[in-house]
Parts: sequence; C-alpha cells; structure tokens
Amino acid sequence: MWWSWWHACNQMHEHVGQVPILIVMTALAVLWFAWTNKKSRKASPRLPPGPWGLPIVGYLPYLGTDLHKEFTQLAKIYGPIYKLWLGSKLCMVVSSPSLVKEVVRDHDLTFTNRDPPIAGKIVTYGGNDIVFQAYGSVWMKLRKIFVSQMLGNSVLDGLYSLRREQVKNSIRQVYGKAGTPVDVSKLAFLTAFNASLSMFWGGSLQQDQADYGAQLRNAATEIMVLIGSPNISDIFPPLAWFDIQGIEKQMKALFGIFDRIFDSAIEQRKKIMAAAKAEDRQPQRNEERKDFLQFLLDLNENENSATSITIAQLKGMLMVIVVGGTDTTSTMVEWTIAELIQHPDIMHKVREELIQVVGLNNWVEEFHLPKLTYLNAVIKETCRLHPALPLLVPRCPSDSRTVGGYLVPKGTRIFINAWSIHRDPSVWDNPLEFMPERVLNDPSKFDFYGNSFEYLPFGSGRRMCAGLPLGERMLIYILASFLHCFEWKMPVGVKLELSDKFGIVTKKMVPLVAVPTPRLPNLELYA
Repeated sequence: MWWSWWHACNQMHEHVGQVPILIVMTALAVLWFAWTNKKSRKASPRLPPGPWGLPIVGYLPYLGTDLHKEFTQLAKIYGPIYKLWLGSKLCMVVSSPSLVKEVVRDHDLTFTNRDPPIAGKIVTYGGNDIVFQAYGSVWMKLRKIFVSQMLGNSVLDGLYSLRREQVKNSIRQVYGKAGTPVDVSKLAFLTAFNASLSMFWGGSLQQDQADYGAQLRNAATEIMVLIGSPNISDIFPPLAWFDIQGIEKQMKALFGIFDRIFDSAIEQRKKIMAAAKAEDRQPQRNEERKDFLQFLLDLNENENSATSITIAQLKGMLMVIVVGGTDTTSTMVEWTIAELIQHPDIMHKVREELIQVVGLNNWVEEFHLPKLTYLNAVIKETCRLHPALPLLVPRCPSDSRTVGGYLVPKGTRIFINAWSIHRDPSVWDNPLEFMPERVLNDPSKFDFYGNSFEYLPFGSGRRMCAGLPLGERMLIYILASFLHCFEWKMPVGVKLELSDKFGIVTKKMVPLVAVPTPRLPNLELYA
C-alpha cells in the first residue's frame, strides 16, 4: 500500500487526475492511525491521576507526615483512587467503599500479598507471622493454626478465668490509687499485656514490676509507630545498607526486649517438660499448662511438615498477640474512655446500662457482654472515628489488575484509607460527631468482620485482622470492667484533647490521664 502511494506521488505530473484519490487515501490513513491509537488506549487502562513528585525522590511530603490525613487531602484533589511515587515504589491510595470492594472482595486473591516494611520484617522474625507473611501455603497453615485452633470459641472460653484474674488485679491496683490521676494508656496496656502473658504461658507482671511494665509499654508503642513510619530504606531499597534514619537499629533494640521474654518462657517450659520426661512421669498440672505456648511447642516438635512450625514462626505468633494485639486493644480502651469523658451524657447512659445488666453488687463477667448493647455501640463508634489502623496494613497485588477503571500494576503498594472512609460526609451523616446511636439505628453497617465496606476498623477479606475474636473479647471486657467499677474524670485544671499521633496504630498525641472514683457500694469487691 505504501509503495503504491509513494509511486503515485512521483507520477503525479503524469496522472493529474489521480490527485483527489491520493488526498482521500491520505485522509483515510490518518483516520486509521487515529482510530487504532484511540482503541489501543482504551484497551490498556492508564494509571490513575496523582500528585507530581520530584525525580527519583517522588512525593516529598511523604516523609515525616501524618499519612492518613495527608492521603485524605490528596483524595479531595485526585479522587477516590490515585497514585504517588514514594522513591522507587509505585503506591496507590483507595478511599471509597466501592473501590475497597474491588480490592478486598472482587480481586481479593490478587491483593492478598504484602510488601512489608523493613521494621515489620524485623519484629516478625523475617515475616514469619500471619500479618506480613507472603500469601501461600505457609501463610494458610499459620492462619489456620492461629484462627481455628488457638482463637476458637471453645479455646477462648477455656482461658476466660486467666483473663478475668488479670482484669481483677488491675481493678484492685486502681482502687489503691483512687482519687489520684491514673495513666489510662499504661493501665490498659498492662491489663491486656498480663492477660496475654497469662493465656500464653501463665506469666504476668507483678505490681512491683511497674517500671519494667512501663518499659514494655513504651517499647510496644514505639514498635507500632516505627512500623508505620516512612523509612527511606523502604522506598529506596539500595539505601537499606546505610539505615539513614536509624529505624532498623531502633527496631532491633526494641524487638530484642520482647525476644528475650519469649526465649526465657520457651526455655523455662522446655526445662519443665524435659524434667518430667527424665523422671518418666506425667507433668503435674502446674507444670504442663495447656496454654498457647505449649500448643505451639507441640507443633514445633511435630515431624509432620503439614502441621509443624519453626521456632521463628512460633515467636512470630507470640509477637502478633503479645505486642500487636495488646497495643491495639489498649489504644482503643484509651480512645473510648477519652470520648466518654468528652461526652458525659453518653457516659451516663453506659453507666446506667451497666447497673441494669451487671448490678452494683457484682463484677462484670463475660456472659454479661452480649447484653451491653449501648456499650457495644460506643465501642463501634469509637472504632469509626479512631480506627486503630487508619491505613490498615498495605496490600500488594501479585498480578496486574484494573480497579476503578485504572491499571494497578503488579507489585504496587496499596493503601486503604479506612480513616478517610469512616469520616466521609458522603457516607456518614455528621461524620465528625461522636454518636453511638448511629450504630443502634443501623447495626448491619457496623460489622467488625469487614462485610460492610463503609466500615473497616479491622480490615476485610482474607487479610482482615486474624486476632479479632480475642481482641473483641478483651476490648469490651476491659472497658466494661473499668467503667463499671470506677467513675473517670479529668484532673482539675487539665483539659482533654483528642489529637492523634500517626503510626501503623494511631494513638492519642497526649496519653489520657484521668482520676478514678469507686462506683460499687460493696467495697469488698475491690479487695
């Protein structure tokens, strides 16, 4: 075709009558190219819009900012899905329920992988846990062990007495400080931490170990902050050798604190079991505790590769609950009590419900919890305004997919901005107002298990929070117990503020310090 067109041009002086034909052919060729190019563009979705970044560096405001708030502002400019380059990493932020559905349900299997930060790899023994472990047979085995065998209802019911004992110990300690300011963040952490230790291997921190407990709380808090902190080494992998910000060094030091606790517990349990075996007897009841640690050690010694786990995987399991679970639970206890202090009328309704369901002459028990409808609504509304993980844990597609009409290439880091969705005025009426009644009016919208894409405090799909069954029990039990046994008020002259500090878990900028006053008339209950 082209040769004949060129030949015709060269012979125009001989064939003047063919000029109109040549013009038509040229026009058709131009139209054909334009149509083909347009069709090609339609066939290959383009990347979503997004802010410009500096060459190599990418989006500069990423470093040192509150990402959940920064990402929310960018969504107002670029829409519910947009891209940004963070160094050499292509990232996308999703902040609408319909697009979340595409990611966590329509293409859940593709988006089930992770792109763990260096800090996350360190604290989980190289990703040997159910949070950062790559999707595959190992992850499925670990999750099955964790969800079905460790956190099943029958197992958690059997460990209730251990949780109850630790909550009672905390209430007794608070009673001894009644009338004086109490650090609610510290109290909630130590209560949840001791409950976790008790369920794992029968341990706990005693009252005379308060300084050590504060060290552990600070370490756990800092771990969660560092996991969510922007790290130059994550967006420029070749620079990881230099650890420019010192995050890797900090994380290894903090990680070592808990690793030593785990090593000590494992060594002690193995000695007990070895002594019993050497004496050719069954371990006594106080020697062989069928707790989480014993269960995991049995799996570690199992020679069946289909069910056995490594020591690194065992420790990864411990780290998920002892550090991750404890920190998120204590954070939500603190946010809930802060919101109740901020709203005395709602606090009054919670107290009245506790009196009606539990009674002033009784401790709170777990069988009371399903009947505490209003307190449950308060907790769910707190999780809406202050989701523990505002950006959840980023996902990473194992293959290229189209989301919202845009191309999401394989390996992209996907942030789901739950914080933004929970405060979206197109989704919620008066989204910045704390109104537990909205939960009572539309309970199906407030599903902890991710079935409503407008409400995602614990994620959704295969990668939703695996520790939710235990976390949900611990959260409402600790809160109900603290609120039933004490009134909580701010110290005289101290103003309550609700600003937050970003990390993978978002905490209050200033820890809540409140003054407890005993509520129960029978003081023997505090003894």
